[in-house]
Amino acid sequence: MAIAKVLLVDDDENALSGLAELLEYKGFEIATAASVPEALKHITSETYDVLLSDLHMPGAGDGLTVVSAMRHANPRAVTLLLTAFPEMGAATHAILLQTDQILVKPMDLKALVDTIKQRLAHGPPGPRVVESVATILERSAQSIIDDWFQRVQRDERLMAVPLSYELRCGHLPQVFRDLVYRLRSAIPLDTKEVMSIAAAQHGVTRRKQGYTAAMLVEESRMLQVTIFQILQNNLVSIDFSVLLIGVMTIADEVDSQLSQAMDSYLMQST
Repeated sequence: MAIAKVLLVDDDENALSGLAELLEYKGFEIATAASVPEALKHITSETYDVLLSDLHMPGAGDGLTVVSAMRHANPRAVTLLLTAFPEMGAATHAILLQTDQILVKPMDLKALVDTIKQRLAHGPPGPRVVESVATILERSAQSIIDDWFQRVQRDERLMAVPLSYELRCGHLPQVFRDLVYRLRSAIPLDTKEVMSIAAAQHGVTRRKQGYTAAMLVEESRMLQVTIFQILQNNLVSIDFSVLLIGVMTIADEVDSQLSQAMDSYLMQST
């Protein structure tokens, strides 16, 4: 039987080296990483049979980022997460759909070795649905628009301007097309804002409809909150390796469109 290659990931270097030595003694081939960036380098350059990672990693990312990267680079690998918190609450379900098993620290070495061998004996895990942030927004656009409209209806300031659903939400389908394009084109965050004719027209339209500048800002804030809530609801399928940059891109694009809408709004008063 071939020797199983295991990637160990833990920011506690003493625990990392100690566990690596014990697993090597048990016959595994071990590589170690003390940070998420270091783990990602291993994952993109080597093929492993098992990932054993601490869930709670400092710095850029955490154990779920490592698991997500491994799942994309080598979907046949067994992925195991270690956590010091036995009660994960509602998050446990989402995490279990990202990884094969959660193990609670401290774990008996024999039990750990048995778990690894059992997982390897069962063969590669079945396919998991993994989606990019852009894909989630694309398929959820109408749901987000409807949720946003419900939020607006609960806000007395925004409802002071009576508008139909179509007039209130008419600009949003184009906003989502722009967001999806921005996410998939990987335009850097520090790039000068991409001009949007639709955003500029939105500012003009809201001015004619009777919105104040503060109301324009508030509906934009609500849109970001609604989008992020949808992403939270889709944690079970989201690609964690690109989640952070996706969230930053969404915020940057929504703020850019608000800026352009505000410019055109203010020009109507001159």
